[in-house]
Amino acid sequence: MKTDVSQSAAPPPLLAVDGLTKSFGTLKANDAVDFDIVEGEIHALLGENGAGKSTLVKMLFGSLSPDAGRILWRGRPVKIAEPSTARKLGIGMVFQHFSLFDSLTVAENIALSLEAGTPLSTVADEARRLGEAYGLTLNPHAMAGDLSVGERQRVEIIRCLLQEPSLIILDEPTSVLTPQEAERLFETLETLKGEGKAILYISHRLEEVKRMCDRATVLRHGQVVAHCDPRAETAASLAAMMVGAEVEAVRRSPADHEAAGRSRTAVLCVSALDQKPLGPFSTALRGIQLEVHAGEVFGIAGVAGNGQSELFEALSGEQLQHDPDAVIIDGTPAGRLGPNGRRRLGAAFAPEERFGHAAVAAMPLTDNILLSRHASDASAYLSGGRFAVLRHSALGRTLGRVVKAMDVRKSGENPDAATLSGGNLQKLILGREFDRQPVVFVVNQPTWGVDAGAAARIRQTLLDAANAGAGALVISQDLDELLEICDRIAVIADGEMSEPLDARTVTREQLGLLMGGAEPEKHHGVAA
Repeated sequence: MKTDVSQSAAPPPLLAVDGLTKSFGTLKANDAVDFDIVEGEIHALLGENGAGKSTLVKMLFGSLSPDAGRILWRGRPVKIAEPSTARKLGIGMVFQHFSLFDSLTVAENIALSLEAGTPLSTVADEARRLGEAYGLTLNPHAMAGDLSVGERQRVEIIRCLLQEPSLIILDEPTSVLTPQEAERLFETLETLKGEGKAILYISHRLEEVKRMCDRATVLRHGQVVAHCDPRAETAASLAAMMVGAEVEAVRRSPADHEAAGRSRTAVLCVSALDQKPLGPFSTALRGIQLEVHAGEVFGIAGVAGNGQSELFEALSGEQLQHDPDAVIIDGTPAGRLGPNGRRRLGAAFAPEERFGHAAVAAMPLTDNILLSRHASDASAYLSGGRFAVLRHSALGRTLGRVVKAMDVRKSGENPDAATLSGGNLQKLILGREFDRQPVVFVVNQPTWGVDAGAAARIRQTLLDAANAGAGALVISQDLDELLEICDRIAVIADGEMSEPLDARTVTREQLGLLMGGAEPEKHHGVAA
């Protein structure tokens, strides 16, 4: 049989992994993973929390070494011992958490990742040229500490592009962007794809994956469970592949929404709340006013760094106000009360940072429950007079209720918080607050970094609490989340709050403009 020598063999994939395996003790984070990515392709890497995505990309970028298996670059086996090796091959990565020095300029930050001795003026000129070419305009002489989150991401992408990569790994690239900024990023990615660059795209936002990606590899418990064309799937079917079961849709009936709209009982009132910056890169709060009603989910949207953390601290009592009436909880002035005093009034709080702020890693789960319950529920967990004794059995029963209600997966009866995955710890933190049946619940980034199944449970629990008569204030950078569960949505930008908008009628574009700093008065007609 003659071979047609006029037809050359297809080139090998740009990158392929063959049986890649990595273990940490008895845990196999990656178990014989196989996948490939070709030039001019946007390839999604999907999986729930703990599925092995981070371990895999760390091996591709040289931050971890595999125990077994091979990485092939353009068909040749390679060993990627460190990130500098990956960059020399042509692999670049833009991490979810940016690594810029606030006290340096954009050009100085970029220069840190380039060869020593590159003139700063050359770095600035090249950064400006690349920014203009890819629609990522930036000022190379601006201080990083003065940049918005969207501008910071542009710097990270430009820094990556200056290394001339053939493969770019993007980790949750739109998690902190306005809709308009996300659209510009998508245009940039299409341009890069058209130039033949490959992009490995990691995201929990499945509608984005369906829109942008040519193929997807799905990981579950460290193993590849599916390769698919995401454009031929639904968001629900992709989520089911990730978690191994159908993810129940969040449910709130129109009647529930109407009931929330009719309720005028304010359980949280904030009026004329001003707060000076707490540090050199903190955001001042100016004239914050809002009301959260019983039975309502009130959302606060905004790009990270616009005062969300400062607002949470002001509402939780971590930062006190001069005027007691600046914060009123269930009819009682609380501006001069700390967290315990506000909890005694029926408030509950769940901060963004899990370890250190919401939980102590080295303490067992029952002790972590006690941390936020000892003041408001002392009689349930402490007995005796001057020398109180812990009621361990009561704490154990509370832990059991929370674990069952929130489907918290844990390795033992009462393990340390550090042993839980991020999603399971988040479910425990929110569950311990829901279990108190609070009058008002303030939560910052409730589903940050959690998988589809955990996110659905958390959102449904927030709705259930509102349906039971509580008021919930949800601070979130995820517009899809806010539009799914909220009755009204306000936007915080540069420490100032917009008028609340009806979540049923407001558009993502209207919210995005406000998040980008547009004047609220330009959007009359959509306020609730």
